[in-house]
Amino acid sequence: MTMESLPAPLAQAIAARGYEELTPVQSAVIAEEARGRDLLVSAQTGSGKTVAFGLAMADELLAGAETLAHAGRPLALVVAPTRELALQVAKELTWLYGPARGRIATCVGGMNQQVERRALAAGAHIVVGTPGRLRDHLERGALMLDSLRAVVLDEADEMLDMGFREDLEEILDAAAPSRRTLLFSATMPKGIAELARDYQTDALRLATAGRAAAHADIAYQCVTVAPADIEAAVVNLLRLHEAPTAMLFCATRDNVRRLHASLVERGFAAVALSGEHSQSERNQALQALRDRRARLCVATDVAARGIDLPGLNLVIHVELPRDPETLQHRSGRTGRAGSKGTAVLVVPYPARRRVERMLHSAGVKPEWLPVPSLEAIAAQDRTRLLESIGEGIGGLDDEDKRLGEELLTRHGVDEIAAALVRMHRARLPQAEELVDAGPAPRAERPERRQGNDAGPGPNRGGNDNGGGVWFRLDVGRRDSADPRWIIPLLCRRGGVTKPDIGAIRIFPTETLVEIAPDMAERFMVALKRHATRKGNSAEDQIAIIPAGGPPRAPERRGPPPARRGPPPPRR
Repeated sequence: MTMESLPAPLAQAIAARGYEELTPVQSAVIAEEARGRDLLVSAQTGSGKTVAFGLAMADELLAGAETLAHAGRPLALVVAPTRELALQVAKELTWLYGPARGRIATCVGGMNQQVERRALAAGAHIVVGTPGRLRDHLERGALMLDSLRAVVLDEADEMLDMGFREDLEEILDAAAPSRRTLLFSATMPKGIAELARDYQTDALRLATAGRAAAHADIAYQCVTVAPADIEAAVVNLLRLHEAPTAMLFCATRDNVRRLHASLVERGFAAVALSGEHSQSERNQALQALRDRRARLCVATDVAARGIDLPGLNLVIHVELPRDPETLQHRSGRTGRAGSKGTAVLVVPYPARRRVERMLHSAGVKPEWLPVPSLEAIAAQDRTRLLESIGEGIGGLDDEDKRLGEELLTRHGVDEIAAALVRMHRARLPQAEELVDAGPAPRAERPERRQGNDAGPGPNRGGNDNGGGVWFRLDVGRRDSADPRWIIPLLCRRGGVTKPDIGAIRIFPTETLVEIAPDMAERFMVALKRHATRKGNSAEDQIAIIPAGGPPRAPERRGPPPARRGPPPPRR
């Protein structure tokens, strides 16, 4: 079936939408061999899957008619993992089936259940919802699935990852046995294969994009930073790219909240999306991004699932994805439908090997780059300033020119140009000066002295006159000082790793630690940066300062004099 042979109302909707040709996945699902069969489809994120399954079930819904019959019990059901994706699917199907007079109902968490039940009672041709809410309506008797002709599971792999397997099985068990089952998934893990075996019959497997093709429109970059410099690196990446719309991924709600607050404080127009936000707050955040009132979206994986924002050409993995599938889904927010995008992974240098293995498994060959420096950002700012001024000259009206002539009578050309540059720079958030982009490879670093004090640990090491640099912590044995929590504290505060920490000497009221000489300057700069934005936790209150030299070896004394008489009474 070609685009010209689509049912008339759908062809009309496609033409009105500006389609010149169908995408590969859309062409595959309406091919002659796929008609009337269960489908198991894997395709690139952003390749037009929503329209694809809308076209795939057209024969079952229209049955050769120009318009759909009076709406009663639903004829098709689409299940999506998140509210945002479900609402986006409903929006796409609304325009696709608009000429056929199709009625679309949504059943998603966070919405008024009574309103949804009234919509179901009034009748709908297609119901779109999330697993939990659909199951709730099903158990309450508000949703009847005995007339279904097609069931679509969109992003099925993600629904299984989110623990919706029981909900999906109950929904599929309640659906009419004669319906078509269409599974759309970016990846095909074992769980999807089991679901297809249990609920599909003679399914046709369609894969319209290989592993490498799924990333073809996305340029991957990796920047290696010290753990303490992650936030500063994110700021510099945003300043370097100045993307119209960018999405930043964190692993938890708390980290989303923290990063969002930090970026807003620095002057970035940012919104946040996580599980703690209501549906109204999510809608407002997405609308702010579409209206360009906000340029950045800080989100968790689940909250950003299925979001399609126009002009989103930059994705930053602030916290690393847990597996190649998560990497693909996150990065797939950009590079959609043939447009180009950039995905940047901020890699703490202790995690570089793990990231390399994950990228290799995903079939991605990234470009490893240093964190953008102040000089590189300034150069980009100059280029963008000249371009923006050049673009603005063509749209000047008479009033603009008259005001410009008046300015020239009061000030010189050099002064006006400098003021224009200053006004432009004042609107830009300040870039961050990082210590560096990470330590040099081990082969390039100075040889660490050998001996008993090469590894961390309390009271280890015999040569205190080595090349290490000593620092003092204002906690000791009386404060339960222990290397098990001192070493992670030093790594977080000073941007170093465990091998960079030498001897640790714990005394009653203080602790002395030795830092490798090639990391001492970096350690000092990181400590100063932390001092300017110190938090309120107990660890943040621990002072770390240069010790001024190695600890003195204790004087050797003779054996204590023999005690005479009975020991003193124990108190």
